[in-house]
Amino acid sequence: MIKTVGIVSLSSGVIGDADMRFAKETGLRRLKAYGLDVTFMPHALMGSDYVKAHPEKRAEDLLQAFRDPAIDMILCAFGGDDTYRLLPYLFDHHELADAVSDKVFLGFSDTTVNHFMLHKVGLNTFYGQTFLSDICDPAPEMLPYTRKYFEELIATGTIKAVTPSDVWYEERNIFSADQVGKPPVAHPNDGFELLQGAPVFSGKILGGCIDTLHDFFNGERYADMPVLCEKYQLFPNAEDWKGRILLLESSEETPSPEKYRRSLEYLKAKGVFESVSGVLAGKPMDEIYAREYRQLLVQVIDRPELPVVFNLNIGHAAPRCIMPFGVPAVVDADKQIIRLL
Repeated sequence: MIKTVGIVSLSSGVIGDADMRFAKETGLRRLKAYGLDVTFMPHALMGSDYVKAHPEKRAEDLLQAFRDPAIDMILCAFGGDDTYRLLPYLFDHHELADAVSDKVFLGFSDTTVNHFMLHKVGLNTFYGQTFLSDICDPAPEMLPYTRKYFEELIATGTIKAVTPSDVWYEERNIFSADQVGKPPVAHPNDGFELLQGAPVFSGKILGGCIDTLHDFFNGERYADMPVLCEKYQLFPNAEDWKGRILLLESSEETPSPEKYRRSLEYLKAKGVFESVSGVLAGKPMDEIYAREYRQLLVQVIDRPELPVVFNLNIGHAAPRCIMPFGVPAVVDADKQIIRLL
């Protein structure tokens, strides 16, 4: 059972900005209603400019959270786009490997990089929600599907099964104090969609935001990101992917079909699709490019026997489940369930 949550800003420091105070207060109220003690790590609330300029302080916060025996769960405040800059401060002298302990780590989006860091040092993590995006949602309460998984995680320290949401929500175009109490616009959801392959497959899940994975190999956003990812061998080799299930979901940037194709081609070149036992793909935000992404997954992977399941409620498209990485999973697309063993 989770008792104390440590909140870290590993990418963006937006949770510390003055205009996010209303959101922070909402989130704190909800966490405390669960009886949780909440600790913001020393630099988590220093604001966007400070956090951007000081990757070494972000790394310090993560290491301190792992070393603090009172903290049961490390919760990412938000995503962002440059957590790769923590790599030297976590790996040059084995800092992360020496500090890591068996705690729940939860985040998504650019936090994909942190999940791969922790995979590298042997920690199983949880993908799918953040403090600002989910706990602080301005709706009258946490979105029911999202809340269900968060409550399971803090009560049990794990997730036993994932099923589809009955609805999906449009992206909020405005995130400000005057939106508090306003629910998002909802639409019926179609559930898990089997694009190809057998409906039942198994393996340990690993992956994340496809936009971030694109930047592992492409320096258009940050020229040094592929260099550092290669230097620290952050992306698992084909042997490590053997028998795993690849999870992919796309960000609010709604990558064009051309970029989505390139991202898949990078993964293919690394031997991922020859190694994994299946692929899980999240619903795109507002279903933008959903048809094109479905087609590209089939075309680029080019292995008709490899199971590919689309339309998971994971990552950027609300509501969000929580997906454990690194534990045995059985996907059953016919029965619309992913069991975590």
